[in-house]
Amino acid sequence: MPTLVTGCRGRVGSALVSLLHRDGHAVRAASRNPGELSLPAGVPSVACDLGDPGTFAAALEGVGSVFLYAEPSHITEFLAAARTAGVAHIALLSSSSVLAPDPGSNPIAASHHAVEQALRDSPLTSTLLRPGAFAGNAHQWSESFRSGRPVALPYPHSRTSPVDETDIAEAALAVLTDVRLQGSAYHLTGPESLTAAEQVELLAAASGSPVTVESVSRTAWKQSVSPFVPEEIAEALLDHWAATDGSAAEVTGDTEKLTGRPARTFAAWAAGHAAAFRA
Repeated sequence: MPTLVTGCRGRVGSALVSLLHRDGHAVRAASRNPGELSLPAGVPSVACDLGDPGTFAAALEGVGSVFLYAEPSHITEFLAAARTAGVAHIALLSSSSVLAPDPGSNPIAASHHAVEQALRDSPLTSTLLRPGAFAGNAHQWSESFRSGRPVALPYPHSRTSPVDETDIAEAALAVLTDVRLQGSAYHLTGPESLTAAEQVELLAAASGSPVTVESVSRTAWKQSVSPFVPEEIAEALLDHWAATDGSAAEVTGDTEKLTGRPARTFAAWAAGHAAAFRA
């Protein structure tokens, strides 16, 4: 029975589809707009909008497992449709933000926590993948690199342990194909704690693009991202960076546990994506 992979326009979902197909596992790629997907030859696609329950039944027909993005708006209906379809296992792309003492107070954590809770309340077997900051979040700085402008950081010394999206996809592959790993929660991180400024330095070294860091106020940063980041999300990010300013980010062994090899470094990610940061 195939695995339904939702969110296939995302970096993790698209990588996971390729990995499942490469290893000979039946896979069905799902997206709100499946016609826009670029898929390996022979991989079928299907419309599945996690905000539209009317798309669930057809997408889930004949499916044995699901890789699910954490969209809470219709999670109850999705899980009901999954049970009806005979789905046995769901691997959720959650977030390490749910590990905060009060996840309900943070809109990013709250949405992931709501989906996790729905899965806990469901009889379906579920596995929770909780990555921290994605290495790919660094793409937000690429325009500054290409234009020669300073990278504006409200908290240059806030620390994360960025995890490569390929590692997340490989971790998902492991839990979807090995029943021994299912039914648990995994906190996925990269192998080192880095400040935002250190990440910028590694990108500069990899791309050969000289760049400086400019410390900016919360207000200035929030205004700069207002066209594409909702205010409550921007505030949540700022609060997180403030809380981690100058303190080491947690590094776990869960990525290596699932993939069977050390987590990729941010320097390696930077080298592999250096072209996006060159003028």
